[in-house]
Amino acid sequence: MNKEKNFVSAVVYVHNAEERISKFLEMLVDVLDGNFEHSEIICVNDCSEDSSAAQVKKFGSGARSVSITVLNMSYFHGLEIAMNAGVDLAIGDFVFEFDTTVLDFDSAEIMKIYYRSLEGYDIVSAVPDKREKLMSTLFYKVFDRFTNLTYDMRTESFRILSRRVINRINSMSKAVPYRKALYANCGLKTDTVTYSVKNAPKIKRDKAEKKYRGRLAVDSLILFTDVGYFMSITMTVIMMLCSIFMVVYSLAVYLTSNPVAGWTTTVLFLSVSLFGLFGVLTVIIKYLQILINLVFRRKQYSFESIEKITK
Repeated sequence: MNKEKNFVSAVVYVHNAEERISKFLEMLVDVLDGNFEHSEIICVNDCSEDSSAAQVKKFGSGARSVSITVLNMSYFHGLEIAMNAGVDLAIGDFVFEFDTTVLDFDSAEIMKIYYRSLEGYDIVSAVPDKREKLMSTLFYKVFDRFTNLTYDMRTESFRILSRRVINRINSMSKAVPYRKALYANCGLKTDTVTYSVKNAPKIKRDKAEKKYRGRLAVDSLILFTDVGYFMSITMTVIMMLCSIFMVVYSLAVYLTSNPVAGWTTTVLFLSVSLFGLFGVLTVIIKYLQILINLVFRRKQYSFESIEKITK
C-alpha cells in the first residue's frame, strides 16, 4: 500500500501508566508503521512513580519500524508543560498529541483526524461521546461564557497539529499554561471529530494530578476569561447599592431619632469607604487584565489562511 509521505510525530503523555502503556504503544506503532513512511513517538514520562518508563524502554527496544524516544521530566510538571516539552522535541510535519494512554477508541480514529486535517484544518481534535464529568462541564460552561474565543472547549483525548500551528504558537507566548486556550487563540482553522467510546477503563488519578488539574482550571479562568473582572464589577455594584441604602438609612435615623453621637458620620464614612475600596480594586483588576492581554495573549493580528487569487 502507498504510505503517507508526511513525517508525523506522536507525543504521548505518560504518568503512572504501567498497566496500559505497552498496549497503547503497540496500537500506535501499528497505525504509524502501517500508514506513514517516516514517524516517531515521543513518550513524556512525567515523573511516574511506577514502572511506566521501564515499560516504554522495554517496548522501544523491540521496535524497529518507528523511532521511540523517552523524555523524562525532572519532577512532576503536569500535563500542559510536559506536553509542551514533548512537542518542542518533535520534528514532524504533523504532530499527534495524546493527553492520555487510556485506549477507549478504535485505532482507525487516528487516521480519521489525520485525513481530516489534510482537508484544510490545522487542528483536529478527537472527542469521546461519553458524558463529561460535572466539574468539567461546569468549567467549560464558565470558560465559554466569559471568553470571546470561538473554540468549542470540550474534553479531548487526542488531537493533531500541523507544523503551521506549532510555528504560530511559538511566535506567541509559550508561557501560557493551558494549551487548548492557546490553540483557540492562534486563529487557525479547527475541527472536532467525535468517536464512540469502547471499553473505557476507570482511571484513578493520584493527588498530584488532582491538585494540578484544580489549579490549572483556576489559572485558565483568570488568564483567558473575564471572570475576575466580572466578579469585581458585580461586587462593586452590590457595594454601591449597599452604600446608597446605608446613606439613606443613616440620614433617616438622623432626622427621625436621636442616634448616638458620631454614629451617623461613622456609618456614612464606612459605606462610602467600602464602595471606594471595591471601586479601586476593580480598576486594579482591569489593569491586571490589560497586562495579561499584553503578556499572555500578545499578538497584533490573527488570520486563518492566505489565498493567492492571481497567479
